[in-house]
Amino acid sequence: MKKGGIGGGNTKTGLIFEGKTDLKSFLSAQSGYSVEDENVYFNGELVARVFKKHDFYKFIKCEFGIEWEGVISRQLLPDDTIYVITNNTLFIIECKFQKVGGSVDEKLQTCDFKKKQYKKLLSPANIEVEYIYLLSNFYKNKRYKDVLDYIISVHCSYYFEYIPLTKFGLPVPKEEAA
Repeated sequence: MKKGGIGGGNTKTGLIFEGKTDLKSFLSAQSGYSVEDENVYFNGELVARVFKKHDFYKFIKCEFGIEWEGVISRQLLPDDTIYVITNNTLFIIECKFQKVGGSVDEKLQTCDFKKKQYKKLLSPANIEVEYIYLLSNFYKNKRYKDVLDYIISVHCSYYFEYIPLTKFGLPVPKEEAA
């Protein structure tokens, strides 16, 4: 059940949401990182750009001239995105936090379609796309084994409570690397 969905480990070097913290806030709090508007710097060097919901569409229009309406039929509004400059990859991060079963359960089965839509949208800019779920520990229940296996089978990924900075290809602060 954990294949591709690793959690725990060294949480000092990973993204911990707990349903409350967004990506900008998390990165700003890390040693060596600073965030100004959507720009993420590590030791003064621009390493990434972060966006929520509609800001992602403003970014692709301004930076790449991509008008979503001409490429896909409906906007997808990601919880968080991070465009990592060094590896030319956009990571779509969808956060799913549950304490009881419900409609969110079925949303986990949409990752393949959504990843394909994002790839289609970003193909004119030649940007790679990764689709990641950040899940609460609720989804470790054995009844989610099949859907978690499916997520991996369609080349998406998931993590429980935490995503390591290395997943994004971002630098790990030295004092936390040990």
